[in-house]
Amino acid sequence: MFKALHLTQRDGKTEALLRDFDDADLPPGDVTVRVAYSSLNYKDALAVTGRGPVIRRWPLVPGIDLVGTVERSDDARWKAGDAVVVNGWGLGETEWGGFAQKARLSGDWLLALPPQIAPWDAAAFGTAGYTAALCVMALQRHGLAPSDGPVLVTGASGGVGSIAVSLLAGLGYTVTASSGANAAQAETLRSLGAAEVIDRAELGAPGKPLQRERWAGAIDTAGSHTLANVCATLRWNGAVAACGLAQGSDFPATVMPFILRGVTLYGINCVFVPNDTRRRAYELLGQYVPLDRLRAISTEVGLTEVVAASHDLLDGRRKGRAVVAVDR
Repeated sequence: MFKALHLTQRDGKTEALLRDFDDADLPPGDVTVRVAYSSLNYKDALAVTGRGPVIRRWPLVPGIDLVGTVERSDDARWKAGDAVVVNGWGLGETEWGGFAQKARLSGDWLLALPPQIAPWDAAAFGTAGYTAALCVMALQRHGLAPSDGPVLVTGASGGVGSIAVSLLAGLGYTVTASSGANAAQAETLRSLGAAEVIDRAELGAPGKPLQRERWAGAIDTAGSHTLANVCATLRWNGAVAACGLAQGSDFPATVMPFILRGVTLYGINCVFVPNDTRRRAYELLGQYVPLDRLRAISTEVGLTEVVAASHDLLDGRRKGRAVVAVDR
């Protein structure tokens, strides 16, 4: 027997219940993993609370990340005892996710845990850190160098944003962090490597289609007016990697930044990405994000605490990263 957080719907409302399961309840797959850790992301919180249309197959175990050890494998690439990490691939949306003490998955989805990253730290990175790395990789492919000028990160107090700040700083970029943070949180962003912290209100309201050039590049987690203003304030040949919609899914912009300044907008999807790219992302995180900085913005919650922590996250009472210890 093992425990998992199980989501069902009744009369259009989501119900989250910690239940006992056995191996016969696991979905089809060729690798069974004994899960040690997951993480609580914004998308997970929406699913657990029912405050967003994340779940597309009911009932389901949520959790878009998991870190654990192979218990049994019918896939020749994996053997019992292998340490693995899984992000995305529909986990917690259409597939059994990581908020459980066991999971059964396709061997294609597994990534060997990088030796320089401990299981707890891999969960602290989670999809947020892996997405931040994908954003940075997009800016690097664009040709953005630290000498080109400052890089803006919006939603910098969130999971993706905070790790993006640390990763960019570790790579030598000058980082401007945009956040609604209070003074203590702003100081945390500076400790992660931000050279400047600005109030998100500077970018959150409707603005002119083309504005004063400020940043060479950007990572945006907000969407809506924030993303439109980011595009309007990028320098010539600047680029923004967009990966979130914390402010909204709309994009009230014009083509002017793109055709007058050569700005490029990269959309980042972290769910269906080849494992070679995932491996490079984790290598980047392991090499350039100091683990003491990661741990400083990460806390641990037990599986029994996930529902309450999800409400806290959505209501702005929780910042940084939350590692879910599934045996608690």
